[in-house]
Amino acid sequence: MSIRSLPRNEWSLLLLIATVRFALHLLLDGQYGFHRDELQVLDDARHLAWGYVPYPPLTPFFAAIDLTLFGDSPTGFRVFAALTQCVAMVLAGSIAREFGGGRAAQLLAALASMAMPFSLLAASQLEYVAPDLLWWVLLAWLLLRLINSGDSRWWLAIGGVIGLGMLTRYTIGACAVAIVVGVVVTPLRRELRSPWLWAGVVASLLVFVPNLLWQAQHDFVYLEFMRHIHERDIRWGRTSGYFPEQLFGNASVVTLPLWLGGLWFVLRARDDARQRIVACMYLVPLLLFALARGRGYYMAPAYPMLLAAGAVAFERILDRRSARVVTAMRATAWSLIALAIVTSAAVALPLAPVNSSGWRLSRAVHDNFAEQIGWPEFVEQVAGIYRALPDSERPLTGILASNYGEAGAIDFYGPALGLPAALSGVNTYWYRGYGDPPPQTLIVLGADPDDIAKAPATCALAGTVTNRFGVENEETRNNPQIFVCRDLRRPWPELWKRLRGFG
Repeated sequence: MSIRSLPRNEWSLLLLIATVRFALHLLLDGQYGFHRDELQVLDDARHLAWGYVPYPPLTPFFAAIDLTLFGDSPTGFRVFAALTQCVAMVLAGSIAREFGGGRAAQLLAALASMAMPFSLLAASQLEYVAPDLLWWVLLAWLLLRLINSGDSRWWLAIGGVIGLGMLTRYTIGACAVAIVVGVVVTPLRRELRSPWLWAGVVASLLVFVPNLLWQAQHDFVYLEFMRHIHERDIRWGRTSGYFPEQLFGNASVVTLPLWLGGLWFVLRARDDARQRIVACMYLVPLLLFALARGRGYYMAPAYPMLLAAGAVAFERILDRRSARVVTAMRATAWSLIALAIVTSAAVALPLAPVNSSGWRLSRAVHDNFAEQIGWPEFVEQVAGIYRALPDSERPLTGILASNYGEAGAIDFYGPALGLPAALSGVNTYWYRGYGDPPPQTLIVLGADPDDIAKAPATCALAGTVTNRFGVENEETRNNPQIFVCRDLRRPWPELWKRLRGFG
């Protein structure tokens, strides 16, 4: 009996696996604390708007829902992130089905997408990368549904998802360009005569337009932000490994033959030449991000659809082999997928106690968990300095944060300790101003000591950031000193202009 002739209860099996994965994330996601990037999203969720300096509005909107429904624990805050990756896993299996894959191919596609370290990390932190991956995978599924059903009304859904993607992360624009290219260079070009395609274009614009208006009202500040971040990434060498990351970073290295086979499968597209649009959805962004000197992980959302195509290609190879060969190849494939899941989980899930051998293993690969350590203690240190000030001075004291993690931590943990809201010139915080009346004394966090020495104020060292685990992260490594500055010698409007920055 061939794999493709197995019973087709695919949806129930995929949903079961996704449910187990979701439960696993809920169990693990409270292991450490909030990531510095999450603290920014959390703060923005309390200041809902149609735009923010570093990203569009949808992720803070979903964060606000998480906060309302599940509270402000890290586990509750990450419910939506975990859900996006579990849905994307189900969609990967569904993409395999649209390619003609049977139950085993669908299961292989779903598990291979779950084995992506990027997906496991995205499910464990609420940042824009989590819904961004979901929209890319959903677009691939919708396009295949359109091709297989022959129903042009799917363009409305495709347009709507592109609009949601633009409200999540602007890099999905590269995927939209790829879809345009794919329509033009494949037999899908006859869809250009369909009013539904153009209705989809209108739908995408209508969904995106509120954020576009926000950007226009703020002088398209995202372009300035991106220029700064891009120059920093190039200066720090973060873009130099773009192509190696495609082979070894975004998907598990164990699944490399699977997604490369999937790319070959969609390039040939023997069943239907229109399916080559999926190849365009990978190759066009790959080229665009390379030309722009983007970072390797920008391409991560494109891999689940290739893994799904590769699972179908593998299934078809088995159809042409003897029973003995099929058994051996099947056992090898499932063993490799199990290995991929285990190795990816070891480095990308919050499994290990801080400073254990497992912690050190994941720390050697990425620093995401290290940036979740020490925030409550950091705010307690600041609160101790604040309480030590004279009673008459505290009402006119502000807390100036040099980065969004510090600002977000002060705003989240600080109210319970009697601290005022943070001031910061970074990203969207700058638009919130310096208060009325402006502070006369500042507790300054994360500042360069050389800059403090040149500051138009009298400043004194008041403390140094530490954490009880002794974990080195951005707060303990980069300018951990806390200063108290008095006798400001510049007017606040002038100071505030100088304090503006991006990060």
